[in-house]
Amino acid sequence: MAKTAEILEIPATITDRGQTTVPAAIRKMLALGKRDQVVFRGLADGTVVIAKKQSSLDDGDPVIGTFLAFLARDMASEPARIRPVPKSLVARGKGLVKGVKVDLDAALPEDDA
Repeated sequence: MAKTAEILEIPATITDRGQTTVPAAIRKMLALGKRDQVVFRGLADGTVVIAKKQSSLDDGDPVIGTFLAFLARDMASEPARIRPVPKSLVARGKGLVKGVKVDLDAALPEDDA
């Protein structure tokens, strides 16, 4: 049996200048940090959806965006843990793709699901 999705509803006040604060629970839900941007999407039925603006680095994929945000936070909080990739691993990777030709402009094949 599927669990019914709960709707989180938090009131916020609009200031005289048309501004509001994104509530902490929503910032946490969207994994918003300082200087992150949000987008508002107005639907035809009058519903407005707020979402974290995706950077061009993650191409709109929420999994990649979340992972990149995790990496950024980790590198900022623990810079001493950053290590170069060993040359042996780079050589191994190059060996695995040696002779493989990729046309980045070619259409992807259809999935056989």
